[in-house]
Amino acid sequence: MSSTRSARFLRGIPAATRAALAAAVLAVAGCGGGGDASAPGAMAPAISDGGAAAPAASFPTCNLADFRAGLLARVNQARARGTTCGSEGAFAPVAAVAWNDALTQAASGHAADMAAHNYFSHTSQDGRTLSQRVDETGYRWSVLGENIAAGQRTVNSVVDAWLASPGHCANIMRPEFTEMGVACVPGPAGNDFGTYWAMELARPR
Repeated sequence: MSSTRSARFLRGIPAATRAALAAAVLAVAGCGGGGDASAPGAMAPAISDGGAAAPAASFPTCNLADFRAGLLARVNQARARGTTCGSEGAFAPVAAVAWNDALTQAASGHAADMAAHNYFSHTSQDGRTLSQRVDETGYRWSVLGENIAAGQRTVNSVVDAWLASPGHCANIMRPEFTEMGVACVPGPAGNDFGTYWAMELARPR
């Protein structure tokens, strides 16, 4: 069993509309950031933006080999060629995103919380939102978005699922995003899902 969900908040949209979008597609424009966008086609290394990001080795990967490299390769291949995201329309080729440890820290915390409490939502069990979780890492953002997924066992299967879903695909393809972080946490025995994934996408201020 597997599932995916994407989140996108748009500045100026009424709160009631945001709530209606939460189960489909959500990106977040607001205040934040530091760091540079990667050049087209680049496979940039991890970026430390001076926030409170944990060491890269401590980020959860569901014990998958080449986790960061594989995710960057798949995401940036899609961005380099351009793609159609169903009802979200066609996206032209865009510059590659770079890995960011602060965003990965935010993704790690949310994936771990979903796994620990056996839920699947963009809102944490304690009520924190995507923007609050990212703010807590010290990452200062100007645009922010999130994709989540559960049940996928490989990097390829989770990226395939996101690209097959219009909202998730649009988040991956948005030229506004220049950095990303992803985490995968195994679900304990008895959970609804065997894995819990979170992907944070952003542009620094």
